[in-house]
Amino acid sequence: MRRFWAILAFVFGVLPITALAQDVCGGEDLIDLMPSQERQALLDDVAREPYAEGLLWRATKGDIVIEFFGTYHFRHAQTDAHLERLKPMIEAADTVYLEISNADQSKMEREMASDPALMFITEGPTLVDLLGEEDWKAFSEAMRERNIPGFMAAKFKPFWATMMLGIGPCEARSGALEDRGIDVLVGEYAEAQGTGSQSLDDFVALLKMLDEDPLEQQLNLIRLTLAWPGNVDDMSYTIRERYLAEEIGLTWAFSKAVSLKYGGPTAEADFARFTELLLEDRNRKWVDTLVANTMPGEQVFVAFGAGHLPGEIGVLWMLEQEGFAIERLEM
Repeated sequence: MRRFWAILAFVFGVLPITALAQDVCGGEDLIDLMPSQERQALLDDVAREPYAEGLLWRATKGDIVIEFFGTYHFRHAQTDAHLERLKPMIEAADTVYLEISNADQSKMEREMASDPALMFITEGPTLVDLLGEEDWKAFSEAMRERNIPGFMAAKFKPFWATMMLGIGPCEARSGALEDRGIDVLVGEYAEAQGTGSQSLDDFVALLKMLDEDPLEQQLNLIRLTLAWPGNVDDMSYTIRERYLAEEIGLTWAFSKAVSLKYGGPTAEADFARFTELLLEDRNRKWVDTLVANTMPGEQVFVAFGAGHLPGEIGVLWMLEQEGFAIERLEM
């Protein structure tokens, strides 16, 4: 979320810290470090998935053209080069879609700043009590590594807490949450062309969905994320570098394998619920929106998180089932 730190500063009076440059967040590639047999089994599984590799795609049906770019939400070494590659597509588009348009993003941030209950626990037990002593200790330490103090971490609603854990400590400390990533840049360029951008998600409905999931399931997602014993910056590095190599299905499969291996007896159900809520259900709604609202002869450009592209729950596969021809494009 592009002005996330500004919201936290507004609500809690805490200033963001940006001590490092984004490009210093190195690490080791955890997929390369896997035992060769495990790594090969993972690669074999990914090879059977549709649309496992690629960031840039075109779907056509008759004279309808929909072009897709899978984003990495934070700035990285290729962000500006990616934008230059996308500019002609944005210029040619009749409609540009983002997960949440820049205008709706700003509106959402204003509402969250004025109503902390959208993101934070404002009454009743906080995560200190809800997680229990051991899990709270691990969670609060993970938040401190991301420059989020314990009193603030305690107040996150569980789903937001899980999302924060998905950001590497180095990325968080280096200002990733403040930078204008590719999603924002696409929206700005579309605005400059006079096209603007539209939202695929209804952010009010999205926040409500996140909030209404049973509390214990939400807490289990925090525990699932905390369960991995390795270096989180290595995980972020691996995902970022594999993203730049356009190996999207591999990063998702690796994340799932790690979650199931270390996440305990509820890991499979927890991961499945996470996938259903944040990927599969949203993908289906997005495809329905694109199919219903794209008229013959129109050209559409869509940018959303790259994890929504691959597999049989991915947007591309779903569009193929709607009769679209899918073509991978070179970056």
